[in-house]
Parts: sequence; C-alpha cells; structure tokens
Amino acid sequence: MASTTTTTTTTTVRRDAGAEDGCPIAPVIDIVFSRWTTPILWQLNSHGRHRFNDLKQLAGGVTAKVLTQRLRQLERDGLVARTYYNEVPPRVEYEITALGASLAPVFASLVTWSDAHLDAVHSARTTYEQAGKPLP
Repeated sequence: MASTTTTTTTTTVRRDAGAEDGCPIAPVIDIVFSRWTTPILWQLNSHGRHRFNDLKQLAGGVTAKVLTQRLRQLERDGLVARTYYNEVPPRVEYEITALGASLAPVFASLVTWSDAHLDAVHSARTTYEQAGKPLP
C-alpha cells in the first residue's frame, strides 16, 4: 500500500511593530498612509512622472530629507519606480508603478467618503469642543 504525505504550508503575514492584532489592514495602513506617502503617491498617480524637485513642490511642505526617505521606501515596496539618466547633469525621475496605481480605487473611495462625510466630522468636532470635553 502506497503512503501519501501531505504537507501543509502556513503563510505568515508580517506585521510591523505596533500593528494591532485582529486588524488585517494594519500593515497596508503602515505602508500607504504614513506621513507624506499619500501625497507622493497621489501626485505621481494624478500627474505622472516627476523629477525630485517638482515632486517636492507638488507635495507641499515636505523636506528634501523626508521626501528622499519616502521615495526610497516606496521604491523598496514596489509602489514607485526610480529612473536614473546618466546625463550631465544627472537626471532622476520617479513614477508610480502598476502596483502603486492599483491603489487608485482606494484613494477614489476615500475622496468619495471625504466628500460625503467630512462636514459631519467637522460638526462632531465642534460639538465635542463646545461641550467642554478635553481634547485627545
């Protein structure tokens, strides 16, 4: 009689430090919604390829150091592609990848939610503050 061996593979989802158990989107939130990441992805998705200084201006308020860090993280995560042109002077351009562009429906949903509900959030904040409750 032949024996059969069944191997079960378990996939482990890596969660970054601070991700709460029981929240399957926590790792995605850490990747996509960290400070300055969303404006960078938004600009690259909306306006296409950009050079560093153009992207810095479009993102509004980000420092060169932080923009460099975020672009490297986004490149590492496969959401942004960096192209270096060996010219004099050298030129570097950034563009969103197909993986990064796949987030467009998520951003569109957030815009729709914001249009429908942001006034209610502002109203709730005003009511909270007028009640004299301590700010978080």
